[in-house]
Amino acid sequence: MGSVTKADIDAMVEGTTVAREFVDTVAKYRDRTALRWMLPDGSLGSLSFEQVGENAARAAAGLRSLGVRPGDRVVLMMRNIPEFHWLDVGVLLCGATPVSIYNSSSAEQVEYLVGHCGAVVAVVENADFLDKFTQVRASLPDLHTIVTIVDPPDLSDGVVSGAVLTEADPVDLVEAASIGSPEDLATIIYTSGTTGNPKGVMISNYNVCWVLESGLMSYGWTREELQGKRVVSYLPMAHIAERIVSQYSLALAGLEVTTCPETSALLPHLIAVRPNIAFGVPRVWEKLYAGVTAALAADPEKAEKFNEAVAAADPIREKMTWGEASEEEVATYEFLDAVAFSTVRDLVGLDQCEMAITGAAPIPADLIRWFRTIGVPMAEVYGMSENTGAMSFERVEVKPGTVGKAMPGSELAIFPDGEVCCRGGHVFVGYLNDPEKTAEAIDADGWLHSGDIGEIDEDGYLRIIDRKKELIITAGGKNVSPANLEAELKTIPLIGQAAVIGDNRPFVAALLVLDADVAPGWAARHGIQYSSLEELAANPEVQAAIADGVEQAMAGFNNAERVKKWTLLTEEWMPDSDLLTPTFKLKRRGVNETFAAEIEALYA
Repeated sequence: MGSVTKADIDAMVEGTTVAREFVDTVAKYRDRTALRWMLPDGSLGSLSFEQVGENAARAAAGLRSLGVRPGDRVVLMMRNIPEFHWLDVGVLLCGATPVSIYNSSSAEQVEYLVGHCGAVVAVVENADFLDKFTQVRASLPDLHTIVTIVDPPDLSDGVVSGAVLTEADPVDLVEAASIGSPEDLATIIYTSGTTGNPKGVMISNYNVCWVLESGLMSYGWTREELQGKRVVSYLPMAHIAERIVSQYSLALAGLEVTTCPETSALLPHLIAVRPNIAFGVPRVWEKLYAGVTAALAADPEKAEKFNEAVAAADPIREKMTWGEASEEEVATYEFLDAVAFSTVRDLVGLDQCEMAITGAAPIPADLIRWFRTIGVPMAEVYGMSENTGAMSFERVEVKPGTVGKAMPGSELAIFPDGEVCCRGGHVFVGYLNDPEKTAEAIDADGWLHSGDIGEIDEDGYLRIIDRKKELIITAGGKNVSPANLEAELKTIPLIGQAAVIGDNRPFVAALLVLDADVAPGWAARHGIQYSSLEELAANPEVQAAIADGVEQAMAGFNNAERVKKWTLLTEEWMPDSDLLTPTFKLKRRGVNETFAAEIEALYA
């Protein structure tokens, strides 16, 4: 794999586009299942590739009738529903660019994003989303039509029924797919805008096709082997990771996608679908882990046996990763798996998972090890919108604590100031309408600057140390990595979330959030009665347990880095809020503003 060059992959994707690949996929897998979704009774509805192709062809015809032309932009605002998948392709079949925006966007943000990309048509799921557009409609002169998938009782001027996208005579797929070129934009991904207005990351058809070929090589699968594998789509389609994992893998390689419109419904979807590929941000994996440990904790004897099995299996699983386990050790692991781990995998719907991926934010290495030990083959991906979602990955020979090796066909380097940079066909076209920011991101030699500090070991594995911009500098001048401290603090069983404070402060402190899934079971085992989470958080035994946990978590850090004081909060921080991005990254400015009083109290 190391011998694969950019030129090799360039040759594989020459002249192709997402739309052309989709048309080939439809022709190849006509009757096979493409999309599924959960019905009210818990069963799954489905559509074949042929049906999805026809829906995309009708959507393209409908969009053309609304005046969508090559080079135009069409904004999509909807949850993870089947319609997204054929509408996204339908826009591409017009030679136009689909732009998905976060569902949490306020009316003001909608105004900025739609105005910035110059969208001529918007397709929204329902009246709630429509309302955000109608509030700012007057200041969007380019936006001439809004289409609703679920129609409100009355359609105002310039708002048309979703029937326009479903009832038109379909375009000819092959002919429509011939319109676009590899250089055309497949999408524009807007950054979360935690440091000012969001930037529009321009991703070309070439970028998407290139990263899919590179990704298949890193998985060790051919397209035929990926076809029909199952995945649940639940993260926002405005995020590059979900686009690659579900939408583009469906369109280009025939992955079977089940849509899950609410993140809170993920577990029942996992149980119903039994996915072969599972992608999650760290918080999703942390919640699954907390759920399992909470369920086990109800039976202390069972929990103890399970934890003993994990402890015994962990070193064997590590040897198995590198092909160094003896036959006897493999037999021991298989026995432990049969009596302990397989039941847990079955419980959370991961019994058929062949590749579990974590990404988008740091995760404790111990959590990756735990999942791998219980037979969920987890690995960490590292990427950003600007490199089409993947800069480094290693599926098989996983070193927890690293984010794998350079994507096949790409180059990875650490620059003299410690910054992680990459070069290859996955590097984006640039920021929309922002040549200055583009020049800051991509240097004259084509290297994309990530803004992260990292190191590469002798085997080529990348370790991320921190965000360049997020390093805390204490009043004493010490540079501290908050992400590493937070990852460690979240290994404390009672802690669900953490934010480290300390910029221009005399010492490092932390805001900790009590894990509402784990705390009740812990309280029951310790005979603690309480009437609210606030009362439980204030309990001396809970405070003592967390103090002990913080001390252990900080043992590996030097004195200047260690968290000296902390305060315990009880309300979980939700994604798509002032505190977290849609993919659960901390919005530090929002945390500092929201908890200003608590932070001041720590330093009083």
